[in-house]
Amino acid sequence: MNIELRHLRYFIAVAEELHFGRAAQRLNISQPPLSQQIQILEQQMGARLFARTNRSVQLTAAGAQFLTDARQIMESVAQAADKAQRLHSGHEGVLRIGFTSSAPFVTAVSEALFAFRQRFPQVHIQMQEINTRQQLEPLLKGRLDLGVMRNTPLPDRLQHQLMLREPLCAVVHRAHRLANQPRISITQLAKEPFVFFDPQVGTALYSEILQLLAQYGIVPDIAQEVGEAMTILGLVATGLGVSLLPASFRRVQLEDICWIPLSEQDAWTEMWLVWSAKCELSAPIKQMKALLLQHKN
Repeated sequence: MNIELRHLRYFIAVAEELHFGRAAQRLNISQPPLSQQIQILEQQMGARLFARTNRSVQLTAAGAQFLTDARQIMESVAQAADKAQRLHSGHEGVLRIGFTSSAPFVTAVSEALFAFRQRFPQVHIQMQEINTRQQLEPLLKGRLDLGVMRNTPLPDRLQHQLMLREPLCAVVHRAHRLANQPRISITQLAKEPFVFFDPQVGTALYSEILQLLAQYGIVPDIAQEVGEAMTILGLVATGLGVSLLPASFRRVQLEDICWIPLSEQDAWTEMWLVWSAKCELSAPIKQMKALLLQHKN
């Protein structure tokens, strides 16, 4: 059986007009080819769809049922085409984004997510909080479309663009001796107990900050090791130690902590947008990528 969509369109026109002349005019074709195509359709199906006389055209029982089904088929085709067009234009689909715990506090990230949701409400965004190094495998295997992460060595199959570069700040309790300083040197923290990341968690910030401290001859006295930056802030607020964190975390308002800029010019960290070089970027991915990079600095 080789029924084409044009056969369905021809049939529906004749079924609705119940007149071959008017149906041909509606379809903008001549009547003889229309009659021929209806005959071919009936032969393909092995069923009479119309009862014809010299004066009238009526649907048979088979024709009436086929009209219902043909309309549903054409509607399904139209819906499928519309869905494909919306996917192509980025107005529908699924977007899977990995992000570090600090990403939501970065203004560029929060504004991009808000703007994307306003423009493309039918795209389902799946956000997965996962540290920088743990994002690499899902990105390589296509389980994540985009990764928002800290700077780290990347496999050749992953590409990245800089989203922002932000300073690191000292975080101390409000009663700490350095709390009222407008700016300090990182060396002033050399003798302080640190609240820091657990090395087993494997965050990129762990290695980055330790490397920065080492450049200034500091081996930190790590008094507390935790898995998340928010926990670091909570423990600093209790006076258990000091820490270094990206300035974007200043959006977390805790009364008992103070953020102090560092005088060292190399005390900064980068946030990257990462994606697979091997995977084709869908329209939603391209739209989100453009928004995330729109305000990069």
